[in-house]
Amino acid sequence: MNRREKEQYLREYAVLKSKGKPFFPYVVAKDGGMVIVVIGTILTLSYLLGGTIASKADPTTTTWVPRPEWYYYFVFELLRVVKPSSITPLATVGIPTIALLLLLLLPFYDRSPERHPLRRPVATTAGVLTILAMAYLTWMGAEGGAPSSIDMKTPPSIVKEGGAQLALYEYGKEVIPSSGCLACHKIGENGNPGPGPNLTRIADRLPEAGIAQTLRNPTAPMPSFKNLPPQQFKAVVNYLSTLTKEHEEEK
Repeated sequence: MNRREKEQYLREYAVLKSKGKPFFPYVVAKDGGMVIVVIGTILTLSYLLGGTIASKADPTTTTWVPRPEWYYYFVFELLRVVKPSSITPLATVGIPTIALLLLLLLPFYDRSPERHPLRRPVATTAGVLTILAMAYLTWMGAEGGAPSSIDMKTPPSIVKEGGAQLALYEYGKEVIPSSGCLACHKIGENGNPGPGPNLTRIADRLPEAGIAQTLRNPTAPMPSFKNLPPQQFKAVVNYLSTLTKEHEEEK
């Protein structure tokens, strides 16, 4: 900003300031009134609709999956998808902290008097992209299934078979999450979308023998599952071999 632009800005600012209203009591009363309205609305809704209270925390359970409040879903999603784990602190703590510092320091490094969004392409683009990224990650975090279970329903055709086949299917459905497969793969709405491929329709791409061979001799960094107990290995192969488009549509 040159001297002429600065003088013009100061003159315009002085004119606007002379037409404005003092912070006290005008702004204080205005903001205070809004605070009363918001708190009153929350109290009224709480009284009329009630509030849900979760059960007491049980430190002995191994089945409960913690999930954050909705406004932390974007960080939750980062925590789920960032690989390797060594850079997780950077993504979940470092990046939000840097963004917050940039926001707090904004008045010091952005001294331009221009405020029209279309005349500030860099700032406007950065703001829009940040909002879109947070909205997308929030949505993904809300839709993401639990990493410790598979929520896909058993196909009616397998339920109809019953007996040993149904028992083996359900056993495989339990073994896969407990073996850590959902840390790198996604099955239905559960698990992580990487670094491994989506397994929701794996049987359309690999036959049962191919699935078994891949589990025994996988491509790095996937670990080998050849040391699983025979019954567990059989259950995993059996379950994965049922994951076809036909069975997915059947559900």
